[in-house]
Amino acid sequence: MTLPKEIAAHYLVGLESERLASGLGELERVRTESILGRYLPRPPALVLDVGGAAGVYAIPLTRQGYQVHLIDPVVLHLEQAREAAAAAGVTLARIRLGDARRLEADSGSGDAVLLLGPLYHLVDRADRILALREAGRVLKPGGVLVAAGISRFASLLDGFASGFFADPVFRGIVEEDLRSGRHENPTRNPHYFTTAYFHDPEELRAEVSEGGFVDVKVLAVEGPIWSAAGFANAWADSAQRKKLLEFLERVEGEASILGASAHFVVVATCPK
Repeated sequence: MTLPKEIAAHYLVGLESERLASGLGELERVRTESILGRYLPRPPALVLDVGGAAGVYAIPLTRQGYQVHLIDPVVLHLEQAREAAAAAGVTLARIRLGDARRLEADSGSGDAVLLLGPLYHLVDRADRILALREAGRVLKPGGVLVAAGISRFASLLDGFASGFFADPVFRGIVEEDLRSGRHENPTRNPHYFTTAYFHDPEELRAEVSEGGFVDVKVLAVEGPIWSAAGFANAWADSAQRKKLLEFLERVEGEASILGASAHFVVVATCPK
């Protein structure tokens, strides 16, 4: 897969390997791990981590006994994944360059497919449907899909929380996000992200269904609290953090707040 040059440039900075280590990124990672822990089939299931970047999820899954194939279109990410796996003392089943729309995997070979990045970097709907159908092709009947989306409203909420909204250029980015879902960053500010598609939760649900999946669930990852002023202090306190994670799990499927989460994931099943 040849990434658009602006997306490639964004990831070649190398920040993705560190993004999920602290603060809001850590909340995203911990919540995603919680969802994976509840919905993935038991190890030693074969998991295709498509768009798996530097192995943030692949490495702990391997440590739990899963057979993980990490696939990513960024060579730097593959190098970082190999280094991180070696440092962790684990061996991933496979690490390779690849495209979510054309997977080098046998039909019906996987127990689970993770698409925790590709769907929001495939800005054309036809490409997202193609990636979803490809995930269904490589899954066994009854296999599990876990796919992530970024909320249509993420820039609006993040802009106020972070102070970016003071920038008129950023306000223009928000305008287009809300109008079309297409997120573009005309600046060199990496905090404004890069070219992507931001979903309405029900739109992502519909795409996954059109991709051929059943039993489709949409779950909020960070919920509505990620942009709240008190998040950092609560996250730094172990007692508050524990209770916060419990509450977020309780409300993760609440339809009325899905769009207020920066990210949501779809969990779905390949028909038998």
